[in-house]
Amino acid sequence: MNNKDKNIKKINMEVDIGGIRFKNPVTTASGTFGSGMEYSDYVDLSSLGAVTTKGVSTNPWPGNPTPRVAETYGGMLNAIGLQNPGIDVFLQRDLPFLKSYDTKIIVNVVGKTAEEYCEVVERLSESEVDMLEINISCPNVKEGGIAFGQDPIRVEAITSQVRKYSKKPIIIKLSPNVTDIGEIARAAEAGGADAISLINTLTGMKIDIERRDFLLANKIGGLSGPAIKPIAVRMVYQAACAVKIPIIGMGGIMNGEDALEFIMAGATMVAVGTANFINPRATKEVMDGIEAYMVRNNIGDIKELIGCVGK
Repeated sequence: MNNKDKNIKKINMEVDIGGIRFKNPVTTASGTFGSGMEYSDYVDLSSLGAVTTKGVSTNPWPGNPTPRVAETYGGMLNAIGLQNPGIDVFLQRDLPFLKSYDTKIIVNVVGKTAEEYCEVVERLSESEVDMLEINISCPNVKEGGIAFGQDPIRVEAITSQVRKYSKKPIIIKLSPNVTDIGEIARAAEAGGADAISLINTLTGMKIDIERRDFLLANKIGGLSGPAIKPIAVRMVYQAACAVKIPIIGMGGIMNGEDALEFIMAGATMVAVGTANFINPRATKEVMDGIEAYMVRNNIGDIKELIGCVGK
C-alpha cells in the first residue's frame, strides 16, 4: 500500500435516489437479469446496490414470436416483447426470493394503457419493494401504438398519473428514440418523477441475406450492448444538464471504466444489461472496477465523480 492509499480510510460508494440509500451505485438493467434467480449462483445479490427486475404487467404477457434475439456487431437485437408471468407470480414467487437478500428491489413496470400501469403500481405500493421503474417505451394501444415515451406531453401525463398511485419513489425509464432527450427528461421531472433512467434500447433491424428475410420475427428489435454506449453517455449528459433529479445510466456498460463514463457524465447510479448475457458476473466486476478506480485515484466518496466533467 502506498502513501496515497493510506490517506483513504474507507471508500464510500453509497448513493441516494428518491430518499432510498443504496450501498453502491450498481444495479441490473431490466430484462437482462430476470428477478435474480438465474444469476444468484454467480453473483451474491446482496453485494449489489439493487436488483432491477424484468418488466411486470397486470396479467401474463406471452411476448413476441420467435426468433426474437439476434447478435450484431458490438451488441444484440432483441424483440422479446416484455414477456412476463404477471404481477401475481411476481408477488408470490419472485419478491420473497429477492427479500432474502440484503439489496434494494426496483421493479420495472410495463403496461399497454395508463390504467394498466396504475393498477400494477398501486399493487406494488403495498408490497416490500423499494422503488418502481416505469418503462414508458411500451406502445400505448389507445393512441395508435405510439410509445408513451416519445412525446413530452404524454410523458408528463403518464408520470403524473402513476405518481398519484405510487407510495414508492418512481423512476421513469426513457426511450432514446426521440428527437430531444432533454425535453423528455424535463417532462418526466415535471410529472413528478423521483429519478429517470436511460437509455432503453435503440430500434434496429437485421436481415438474413441467405433467406432474404428479416432475422427477427418482429422485423424490428431493440439494439443494446457496447455499440450504443457513446450514444447513451451523450444522452445521460444531456439529461443531466436538463434536470435536477437523479439519473440511472445504462447502455453498453461492460466494465468499471464504462460505468465511470456514465457517472462522470451525471449518472448517480448505473445499470448493467447486455453484459450479463456473456458474463454472469458482470455486475460484480463493474462494481469492483469502480472501487479500484477510486482507490487508485485517492477518491474517498463516489459523489466526487458524479457529473464531474461539468455542464
